[in-house]
Amino acid sequence: MNDVATPISPKEQQILKGAGEAFLHHGFEGASTDEIARRAGVSKATVYKYFPDKRALFRAYVTEACRVHSKRVFELPEETPLKEALAHIAHNFVLLLTSEEPMAVFRLVVAEGARFPELADAFYEAGPMLGHRRIRAVLQRAKDRAELAIDDVGLAASHFEQLCKTDLFLRHVFFQEKEAEPAEVDRIARAAVDVFLRAYSTVHAG
Repeated sequence: MNDVATPISPKEQQILKGAGEAFLHHGFEGASTDEIARRAGVSKATVYKYFPDKRALFRAYVTEACRVHSKRVFELPEETPLKEALAHIAHNFVLLLTSEEPMAVFRLVVAEGARFPELADAFYEAGPMLGHRRIRAVLQRAKDRAELAIDDVGLAASHFEQLCKTDLFLRHVFFQEKEAEPAEVDRIARAAVDVFLRAYSTVHAG
């Protein structure tokens, strides 16, 4: 599947910004098109010119939010050394998992997912699955260079994701903490990389 998102226009970005504010404040059902248009500073007719209905608008908002976050976490040159690449991903992934807006989007999708499974599918594909594929790609390149001893690259990618989440992710999901302290983010990210490399690096194999 192509992970490159179709660019959106400035006007679409303006509408999605207003839509995001409305969705996060009122929920999917509670966010009216009037409220979205007001927050976006456009007319309802302009909203419908770009998005046929509220579900399409929500899908576009979630997809764009995931694209922006994914770029921050996973965009780095393919030739980046493995440990440096993992450290970059781990640090930014932990930040993402403990930041207010991404957590709010996650909770919103979970809350609405049972009634609107297509919205949950859109989030899962544009967020967690996209991230998983990006991590797999990094690990596959390292395996091809004989830097990692991995039988199942997908499973190894999942291991790395879970090492980054620790219990901090659930503490933020359930409102037990605000945004993580920088020292905590660094501690978790460094540990994730160290434990992963101890398990899979060819330096430690055998």
